[in-house]
Amino acid sequence: MVKRLSDMPEVEAKHLARIECPAYDDTPLLPGKPLAERRVVLISTAGLHKRGDRPFRPGDGSYRVIPAETPARDLVMSHISVNFDRTGFQQDHNVVFPIDRLRELVDEGIVGSMAAVHYSFMGAFPPEAAEPHAKHLAGLLKNDKVDAALLVPV
Repeated sequence: MVKRLSDMPEVEAKHLARIECPAYDDTPLLPGKPLAERRVVLISTAGLHKRGDRPFRPGDGSYRVIPAETPARDLVMSHISVNFDRTGFQQDHNVVFPIDRLRELVDEGIVGSMAAVHYSFMGAFPPEAAEPHAKHLAGLLKNDKVDAALLVPV
């Protein structure tokens, strides 16, 4: 559902209107190895974390680490937007963190392997707040030999 600023509460509309969206140059499709030979990581913006981990706060551009073996019952969503609907997550965590589907794709040989650790950001933050965290995360992904990321925007 598309939401217009004029349909939102005034406080939320003012907050969203002041966020400057960065512009990125297009990158052409680059050749690479087949998906069946790639190591894939999940990166969500649903504000997920393990039960007991530090929850996300307003403007938080950091990420939380979610080991691949984390059971769904141990995932908590602390996304703070009042306009964020958690119903799908409550019914099936794969809507915002498709770990079970990724496991199935690995088991079927469609995907080569999956990262030992996956990550979640909270989507409601200024993009510049994530930059230092994203740079650090890029190094972690390189060390884990990840060569494909499934970005799950929420």
